[in-house]
Amino acid sequence: MDIYSGAILVSLVVYIAVGNYAGRRVKKLDDYFVAGRRAPTLLIVGTLVASLISTNAFLGETGFVYDGQAGPYLLWPAIAAVFYIYGALFFGRYLRRSRAITVADYFGRRFDSQRVQTAAGLTIIFGLGGYLLAVTQGAAYLLTQVVDISYNQALVVSWLSYTAFTMYSGSRGVILTDTLMFLLFSSVALAALVYLINDAGGMSAAVYDLARLPEKPDLMSWSGIVSGDAPFTSGLHFALWYVTILLSWGLVYAISPWQSSRYLIARDEHVVIRAACVAAVSLAVLEIALYLASAVINLSDPGITPSHEVMIHAAKNLLPALMGALLLAGIMAAALSSASTFLSLVGFSLSNDVFAHASLSDDKMLRLSRYTMLGIGIVVLMIAFVTPVDLFWLTYFVGTLFALFPL
Repeated sequence: MDIYSGAILVSLVVYIAVGNYAGRRVKKLDDYFVAGRRAPTLLIVGTLVASLISTNAFLGETGFVYDGQAGPYLLWPAIAAVFYIYGALFFGRYLRRSRAITVADYFGRRFDSQRVQTAAGLTIIFGLGGYLLAVTQGAAYLLTQVVDISYNQALVVSWLSYTAFTMYSGSRGVILTDTLMFLLFSSVALAALVYLINDAGGMSAAVYDLARLPEKPDLMSWSGIVSGDAPFTSGLHFALWYVTILLSWGLVYAISPWQSSRYLIARDEHVVIRAACVAAVSLAVLEIALYLASAVINLSDPGITPSHEVMIHAAKNLLPALMGALLLAGIMAAALSSASTFLSLVGFSLSNDVFAHASLSDDKMLRLSRYTMLGIGIVVLMIAFVTPVDLFWLTYFVGTLFALFPL
């Protein structure tokens, strides 16, 4: 076992241990669904950002930036991130005030309709089920690049890694592990950027060399590379697509169930507002760090293929061994944090929102929720075995569904 696989293994053991410790403190339904509604600002920020940042950010988007879209991805991240604040002000604080246990439950109460709650629950199940598929495949793909196992074996390992604590501990375990993962991948991403920038001769030299890179002459332009083999034919073509994506993801940050549901766990409405403001800044800084790091990798090797492996390449070949190992553990953490959130929300919606269950006691609902979560996870795992991996476009398609069809 080398240092890279060792770092991932240790991190997995820590997450499972923390999640199962949290699970032993689950005594009632509120503990399982909304962590007792006692989470402070740090835990809300941690779970907001960790549930959003996944393997798509570390592998899919960084590969897209590396290929030719560094300029626009460095200029505009804050446009979408500011929607966190709008979402908290105009939706999140009312969601917290409702004391619902799921987002679909909130809409069922708001319109006094089980049919509305069921429809909202089904939206969550199918939308987040697709996203869960993407992050499960992303975690498995990363494992195959680090550990000498097959892709199918890696799928089982990654699935077991997040299911082991999510099914048992519910939201209480998810927010604790999410925050640990957020602190890990954020700190190591910033450290990796600093190292790569220094290795390139400093910020000024790195930006100057990237702007004049002969292999990718428009890498740092406002529209990136938009000719030749690029997916966009002109600057206008790219701008229309990217502005649409930014606004769509902005709505995702504001109202999507896997983001807004985090406010149900908050201690009070003040925590909701503070967490949204801190999450907006944290996300913008983290995305700029990841995108700039992937762009700077071009100065070492502009021809890495497939491009979604640029951060893995940097971890193994450009960074010191320990930093590279922590970066790979951070990428794995990004996958598991999103997966645990999606699995819990899909399980909650299927057990609580799709069917009326007023006659069930808390103990029976807890058992039903856990079994439902296990069943959903198995279905996603089976689909992952036969579905091709496409981290970037699958994530963009599933994520923005919640902007097109907001709850």
